[in-house]
Amino acid sequence: MAVLVAALPAAAQSFNDYPTNARADYVYGCMKVNGETREALDKCSCSIDVIASILPYERYVTAETFMSMGQVVGERGVIFRQSAPARQATDELRRAEAEAEIRCF
Repeated sequence: MAVLVAALPAAAQSFNDYPTNARADYVYGCMKVNGETREALDKCSCSIDVIASILPYERYVTAETFMSMGQVVGERGVIFRQSAPARQATDELRRAEAEAEIRCF
């Protein structure tokens, strides 16, 4: 029993490696897109929880950075849109978002 109890904080920590401000930022943006209602708050909160359960925070930040920098026009943004690491990171995030969409919306 003691081993099981000792393992719970580690499991919770791995699921909760997203800082509060990152979760809040996601929920805020999600609510802007989906309506600023209580229902949207619940669905958007669920969504970031699902994403966090699938994708470690470091990989989430990497994907978000590639997506953000990929919006730069011209040759400067090409590497952030078309490189293999960029595509892999953004594909992982999109898969996690698709799973969150299925579970939460």
